Amino acid sequence: MHAPTPQPPDATEAWSDADLDLFHDSVRRILAHEVAPHYDDWEAAHCLPRSLWNRLGDAGLLGVDLPASLGGCDAGVDLCLMICEEISRQGFGGLASAYNIHANIVMPYLWHLGSEAQQQRWLPAMARGDVLGAIAMTEPAAGSDLAAMRTSAEKVEGGYKLNGSKVFITNGLLAELVIVCAKTDPSAGARGVSLFLVDTSLPGFSRGKGIAKIGQHASDTAELFFDDLVVADDALLGEVGKGFVYLMQELPRERLGVAAQSLGAIDGALQLTLDYVQERRAFGQAIGDFQNTRFTLAEVKAQLDVGRAYFQQCLSAYSRGEMSAVAAATLKLTLTEMQCRSIDRCLQLFGGYGYTLEYPISRFFVDARIQTIYAGTSEIMKEMIARDLLGRGR
Repeated sequence: MHAPTPQPPDATEAWSDADLDLFHDSVRRILAHEVAPHYDDWEAAHCLPRSLWNRLGDAGLLGVDLPASLGGCDAGVDLCLMICEEISRQGFGGLASAYNIHANIVMPYLWHLGSEAQQQRWLPAMARGDVLGAIAMTEPAAGSDLAAMRTSAEKVEGGYKLNGSKVFITNGLLAELVIVCAKTDPSAGARGVSLFLVDTSLPGFSRGKGIAKIGQHASDTAELFFDDLVVADDALLGEVGKGFVYLMQELPRERLGVAAQSLGAIDGALQLTLDYVQERRAFGQAIGDFQNTRFTLAEVKAQLDVGRAYFQQCLSAYSRGEMSAVAAATLKLTLTEMQCRSIDRCLQLFGGYGYTLEYPISRFFVDARIQTIYAGTSEIMKEMIARDLLGRGR
């Protein structure tokens, strides 16, 4: 039995605050019904069940901001980000990252860059959960440095031949579609990168075993291999040599998604801590009665509120098509670092219990650590901000 499906308003109508509240409540119920009872088992298995994506698709949670003709709800990006945040708030960090990749990154790439034929082929199936998406940029010897990328796409008759490998690919074990970044012009550095839609059933595609991580265990992470894998000409996403431009164009939304996960995780960890410190007693009083506890919680809440205000400012700018790469870097740097600090402080209030797997705060703690690394490390975010500052100062 599945959780009740949220009912979006008619596509011709705007989403009111009441509509959004109703949808948000539906998301909570779906997660409580479809995810919460099983999540510990999925963490132990280090992988989500493939059938979960079909259930999320049936519930209308995939591709919500796509047009109805492509399986969406004609909603705004804010609805997709709300789902990212809610998944994270409930302590499902691995699922939040997997959802962010599929629904907030891969599907928008196709919607913004794909041809009509590519959109019709892939997006309705992705909205149903029949096709799970991944994006493959990082390589064993090339993370943020796209110029060092070695995966190649050689032009052949009727298509391109891909050779190379990618690593740390979220959804890599289960994905049926992978957006692959490859060099079509090895001599052109970052300007020689192109994007390809790779059907993982094609000959020449293979996956390594899942990569064991310290956190986000339910999010499968894998190494992918391309051995003389030939894709047709119509697998090219956008134009040849424009891959770097497209990546920069789509990064603001990706970083909004990561920031939404940070907000949800901080909020979820704070709620757990508030409950604990009011129940747990030491030296004859509730832990929440100690000044250190109250001041710690107050600081976390204040930072959360300020972070949310900047997130909303960036989201508004993104919706107007005005969010800069520097603003996205500032948002990602600020909120992910805040997430790690805030959850560390919350865990401290649990004492020894916070270090045990029995208490969910421990999962919030280990799941947070990757947030300052993927989608651009904190160091890369600082470099982007500093370059902008120094450039204006010349």
